[in-house]
Amino acid sequence: MARRLDLHAEPPPLPQRLTDPVPAVLTGSAVWAVVAVVLGVLAATGVRPLDVWFAAALCGVALGGIGLLVLALQRRAVRRGVKWAQKL
Repeated sequence: MARRLDLHAEPPPLPQRLTDPVPAVLTGSAVWAVVAVVLGVLAATGVRPLDVWFAAALCGVALGGIGLLVLALQRRAVRRGVKWAQKL
């Protein structure tokens, strides 16, 4: 006897480790921080001047920090039960 497929069934939820954005933001920020340090060392030794790449690396670190702040505020709003808060 053939089983009937339920077309309206909800798929199972993804595991938390696959849906948590914090590790990706931290990894990206760490990569930008390493790039900024390397470019800073190269500038200090006179190999290359501080240029737009150094500024871009600092912006990457700053945007990662802003992203972590937004995620923390969203999670705090979810814990408080604010109705506009996105469930992460």
